[in-house]
Amino acid sequence: MYKSFIFDLDGTIIDSERIGLEALQSTLRQIGILKDIEELRFSIGIPGLRTLEILEIADIPTTLNTWLEKQKPFMKHVPVFQGMIEVIAKLPNTAIVTSQNKKELQAGFEKLNIAHHFQSVICADDTEKHKPNPEPLELALKILNCKASEAIYIGDSVYDLRCAKSAGVDFGLAYWGAKSKEGFEDANYIFTTPNELLNCKQTI
Repeated sequence: MYKSFIFDLDGTIIDSERIGLEALQSTLRQIGILKDIEELRFSIGIPGLRTLEILEIADIPTTLNTWLEKQKPFMKHVPVFQGMIEVIAKLPNTAIVTSQNKKELQAGFEKLNIAHHFQSVICADDTEKHKPNPEPLELALKILNCKASEAIYIGDSVYDLRCAKSAGVDFGLAYWGAKSKEGFEDANYIFTTPNELLNCKQTI
């Protein structure tokens, strides 16, 4: 099976997507842009900077900072999906490839004290191109010293799927975070619980 397990972060390891969407909605409202949560779901899985570019925000640096500040109080207590850490502790060669930048990671993920479970954490600042481009996943493979055929990428967005396929890596849908199978017909696996990942661990 697989020697390395690479994970998306939001909606896969931590249940944070609603926090990000509501903070974005509130930030946009402050500058006179009214959007429903559903209209903002396109932002899941891509860097915040790219989200604001798509929304054609005039002052991106200020707006991005406001968005991050609104998330901070909630990200300190963001929940990890049930059973996730126990499973990751049993897996070999684990890494994270996330669209969060370092500032976002410091606001939430690093406070969870789970980073030691991963050999590498690749964030948006680490590569020039981002998901769905394969560059961040290819960097993770390089750090893990792992071939694409020996790894699986687990995520909850179509950007994660496209990133994996572009890198030649098998993809597993984190259904506990995605909550929909639409658009994931090309997924190699659909995992309903984190514990199912253990069935894909390479046996020696």
